[in-house]
Amino acid sequence: MLNITKEFPGIIANDNITLQLKKGEIHALLGENGAGKSTLMSVLFGLYQAEKGEIRKNGQVVTINNPNDANALGIGMVHQHFKLVDIFTVLENIILGIEPNTMGFLKKKEAREKVMALSKKYGLMVDPDALIEDITVGMQQRVEILKMLYRDNEILIFDEPTAVLTPQEIKELLQIMKGFAKEGKSILFITHKLNEIMEVADKCTVLRKGKYIGTVDVKDTTKEELSKMMVGRDINFKVAKEEKEVGDVVLSVKDLSVSSKIHKKDVVKNVSFNVRRGEIVCLAGIDGNGQTELVDAITGLDKTSSGSITLSGEDITNASIRQRSIAGISHIPEDRHKHGLVLDYKLEDNLVLQRYWQPEFQKRGFIKFDAVRKYAHRLIKEYDIRSGQGPISITRSMSGGNQQKAIIAREIDKEHELLIAVQPTRGLDVGAIEYVHKQLVATRDAGKAVFLVSLELDEVLNVSDRILVIYEGEIVGELDPKKTTAEELGLYMSGAKRDVLKEINDGK
Repeated sequence: MLNITKEFPGIIANDNITLQLKKGEIHALLGENGAGKSTLMSVLFGLYQAEKGEIRKNGQVVTINNPNDANALGIGMVHQHFKLVDIFTVLENIILGIEPNTMGFLKKKEAREKVMALSKKYGLMVDPDALIEDITVGMQQRVEILKMLYRDNEILIFDEPTAVLTPQEIKELLQIMKGFAKEGKSILFITHKLNEIMEVADKCTVLRKGKYIGTVDVKDTTKEELSKMMVGRDINFKVAKEEKEVGDVVLSVKDLSVSSKIHKKDVVKNVSFNVRRGEIVCLAGIDGNGQTELVDAITGLDKTSSGSITLSGEDITNASIRQRSIAGISHIPEDRHKHGLVLDYKLEDNLVLQRYWQPEFQKRGFIKFDAVRKYAHRLIKEYDIRSGQGPISITRSMSGGNQQKAIIAREIDKEHELLIAVQPTRGLDVGAIEYVHKQLVATRDAGKAVFLVSLELDEVLNVSDRILVIYEGEIVGELDPKKTTAEELGLYMSGAKRDVLKEINDGK
């Protein structure tokens, strides 16, 4: 990609960027949220057309007007926000657009065999008949990768591929990527996770605010040097927090069970725990072990089948979402697009979604637009939310990380007693992660209760005051982050430790 320039209203997303990828190479693309990484890859995949510059493949200038052109050239892309049809099955999504058929009749059997063979070969096991809307985000990620492999692409673009995966899945994916490179496939890998770059990438190109900063050989650099190139300053990788006295119980969950949406079994089984003022309690577990359903039950997105939920002594088991919000729950959801934002609203509208009915923002049923704009300006400044047109930017046009910052700003700024943060740093760069961790600690220090759900072992061990481990819908351990290790935590998360405890209890 030579001298690529791409502009949007109010912003130059890519400013004269050159990027070169060799056959069999894993090339990482690093930069802060909104640095222009996804935009550059969208130009390569034909979703956007650059105003200036050219793309060459094997020395020949190529024109990529749309993703079909990209696929024809062997270029595939796994997007940060998946491009899947929710009401279609896994198999239907994988073959969509290149359905094998004879005289117009779909040959699903052959497609299924190819998909299952690919999923077995690369360890990407999926249920081909499951609907996308019923599977976890980690599983949807696998579907996106299989979609690309099904099309026999040789240049693979991964946009934040590990943002939604568990530590074990990340390990597997990185091995798969190394395998792709050995087979001669070339990989462009957008990530914020410096450990991953150090582990798999051959080269790393750094962008900052739409400009090219430089390309380095990964074997000749360090995490610290890369983070400094990315944000222009030194980053503190350790979370600074002091010991705090814990106060009264804010959230109390007793004997809670939640039924699965797919089958009638309980996915959360008799779970009980408390979260007190002045503490960060982290729920750790491998994706798909009931975390999503548990949080949905606490926030009102889903019904419980038995048990009770109390907030500051008040029973909220059957309260509506708004009642829970007013009672003092703030929620940073797992899926920012589905439950966090209205993508086609302006940024300022999204920032008052939880509060527009309050006297500060409305009078006799009419929105006070000046008050909303003023409030949005304050949050944009305080939380460093970057967008082309400030408060009036359409939220869909913002980078994923800045969309996440908007949700965090809205939820932390509103009156709350309990902050439920589900993977709040997913898809954020190191500078933004450092900032979010400070916000969580500040919320705790202000005497609020924080319930954090995370798949990141580093985050779990660094940020939490107490760790609860969930496995197959049950709490199987409560750990002190100061006294445990990533290895021990991993054993609990995989269920191995619970089995040991069960054997001891059974007298084996």
